[in-house]
Amino acid sequence: MKKYIIAVIAIVTAAFTSCKKDSYKNDGGVSNAFVNMTTYDYLKSNPKFDSLVKVIDRAGLKDAVNGNITFFVTTNYGIVDYVAAKKNQQAIKIGKENFDFGIKDIPSQELSDSLKTYMFAGKINRDQMTVTGKLYDSMLGSIPNVQYLIKLRRTFDFNAYVSNVDYVTYTKVIGTRDDREPNQDAIPDNQKDKAVDCQTSGIITTTGIVHVLNGNHRLFFNAQSLGN
Repeated sequence: MKKYIIAVIAIVTAAFTSCKKDSYKNDGGVSNAFVNMTTYDYLKSNPKFDSLVKVIDRAGLKDAVNGNITFFVTTNYGIVDYVAAKKNQQAIKIGKENFDFGIKDIPSQELSDSLKTYMFAGKINRDQMTVTGKLYDSMLGSIPNVQYLIKLRRTFDFNAYVSNVDYVTYTKVIGTRDDREPNQDAIPDNQKDKAVDCQTSGIITTTGIVHVLNGNHRLFFNAQSLGN
């Protein structure tokens, strides 16, 4: 039993320090949830969020990030793919493949508005979540036909050798909740909800709460082509 506990702690630690895209998720919360830093400083201190910090700075949202909020954060991988997709979009537009393009070239207002969809007023931690879930408006404000569902997704995790694991799930709900529709196959593709699990949740900073989305999540649920 002691060996198993040590193994789990090692895996969670590796998820924060590894430079590889790790598909293993162990969202049981963190053993030491408190971080004696603001949310922004915590993100800046961790290389896994280097690109996210650049997006925050470009969007001018440092003060918002350090507010009394819950922030679902994306790792470098999801942002690198997002920027690559935006570059490919620009390449098609200008008919040129080799040119300098980065976060600095994406409109700051676009980044600001989009990043606010990961931010929620107040502290929403695991102990406030249920498997039924609750709908929220993000800090972007009320958006027609769009809300965000925050819930626990209970599943049997064979990898963790435990019967139940509750993953914190962040879902962009388009129209009505898909999980309450009697016929899932009847939902048009452009109306399907978009959900992503957290790889780690319940990090409590001196200003708010941080939940880390899994490494395969591309920023803003972007689905544009990355090009060649």
